[in-house]
Amino acid sequence: MWAIMNEITKPADMRPPIQRKPDWIRVKAPTSKGYAETRRLMRDLKLNTVCEEAACPNIGECWTKKHATVMILGDVCTRACAFCNVKTGMPRMVDPMEPVNVAIAAGEMGLEHIVITSVDRDDLPDGGAGHFVKVIEELRKRAPKTTIEILTPDFRGKMKASIRAICEARPDVFNHNLETVPRLYPTIRPGARYYASLRLLEEVKAIDPSIFTKSGIMLGLGEQRLEIHQVMDDMRSADIDFLTMGQYLQPTPKHAKVVDFVTPQQFSALGSIARAKGFLQVASSPLTRSSYHAGDDFAEMKATRDAQLAKQAGEPAKVPGKKHWDRSNEMPAD
Repeated sequence: MWAIMNEITKPADMRPPIQRKPDWIRVKAPTSKGYAETRRLMRDLKLNTVCEEAACPNIGECWTKKHATVMILGDVCTRACAFCNVKTGMPRMVDPMEPVNVAIAAGEMGLEHIVITSVDRDDLPDGGAGHFVKVIEELRKRAPKTTIEILTPDFRGKMKASIRAICEARPDVFNHNLETVPRLYPTIRPGARYYASLRLLEEVKAIDPSIFTKSGIMLGLGEQRLEIHQVMDDMRSADIDFLTMGQYLQPTPKHAKVVDFVTPQQFSALGSIARAKGFLQVASSPLTRSSYHAGDDFAEMKATRDAQLAKQAGEPAKVPGKKHWDRSNEMPAD
């Protein structure tokens, strides 16, 4: 396994230039009836999706199954991350009907689980947190059986109040992606701070430990094996439940270049390491994205936690995210 993992650690200047995507990363162009129906529904309700805006490779599979990740607060971002294909600039006014339309879409698609994300809205006083709350409330009202996963920005400069407001609306999963290792933040995610993103997810658990937390990173940007392990450890220290790892793909020639195409075997090895570190759920493959198979993954994660709680029944209560030591064999103090 270590021989496989050490391939990730080659310095960037020693790696051969990537001319084409390997076979394991290629997907077919979407042509199905289900894809067309999902696209039509999004257009009719004037909804944006990260599936389209971020050029997700899984759009054909997901839309065929009528799975879509709705992107609220418009389609123009106030940040300019080196990996992201979403437009950057001055956003338009927030659509007051968007929360209702998201809930209508969830009902018409018969979704058991929905993922709601957004562009960064540094122009808004609350970073868009209030709009997330309205979307959650409308979904609870109009699609009460649908479980809700949100994928939020970092709410820079207004994090605590924003997180508290969203947690009080009680989404089932609170996702915020770290995206890459700390060393690469200045070039890949210059508008954000690694430890601020960690604190955001830690704050969610402090406010409501019952909400599942989730985060993800992209591989193939030049990160090293031990840096990936350190990110896993940092996430576990913040009591993050679910880790996703997927291959970075360069959306246009203007974006950050792919340094490595990480093999499926390498992703599998990393997934095994993550599970050993104690995540409730891990998704690790070249095509993994934050919302890919999110509904199935949520069901598995919930079942895992329920099983753990059942096993712990009768034991003293434990504070989530804190270590509890067995002191039964320690010598008494003098």
